[in-house]
Amino acid sequence: MVEDKAKVSNKINSTPPSTPYMSVGALSRRSGIAVSAIHYYEREGLLRATRNSANHRRYNRASLRILAIIKAGQRAGLPLSEIRTALGPALSGDPLGREEWRRISEGWRDDLDQRIETLKRVRDRLSICIRCGCLSHELCRMFNPEDAAAAEGPGAPGLEADLPPRPDAAAPSHS
Repeated sequence: MVEDKAKVSNKINSTPPSTPYMSVGALSRRSGIAVSAIHYYEREGLLRATRNSANHRRYNRASLRILAIIKAGQRAGLPLSEIRTALGPALSGDPLGREEWRRISEGWRDDLDQRIETLKRVRDRLSICIRCGCLSHELCRMFNPEDAAAAEGPGAPGLEADLPPRPDAAAPSHS
């Protein structure tokens, strides 16, 4: 039995490197992204394919990295237009190496930090008056007397503006 495993292992290790081009199905299986999404990214200019003699799409292996970056950007809440801009050189066929990924991720960092701060502000203010105009919360009289926030425009300005801390709450712990 041990010999059989060694034969299988040697056979696996001796196989030639995989082809530099993949079908859309192979790219989907390898990346975990649906074929329909891959086609969508191609239509949106985020991914490029060549065609073989049978007119089937063929993607180079660098497409795996591009798809991973698209997925990372989407998970971070970035719009596809920003992801497309960040991918710039890769969309013209240049490979994406470590330095390019560093450039992309650093370019997203400030935007992500701002998004994180906004999410924290929203989280911390969900249980207080956000000056939406409903006047139903007991703290509305303190934060938005007689709906004074209406003069600030539409929406809930309390989610965007810096509000004083809730009088009945201790400072949030960030442990």
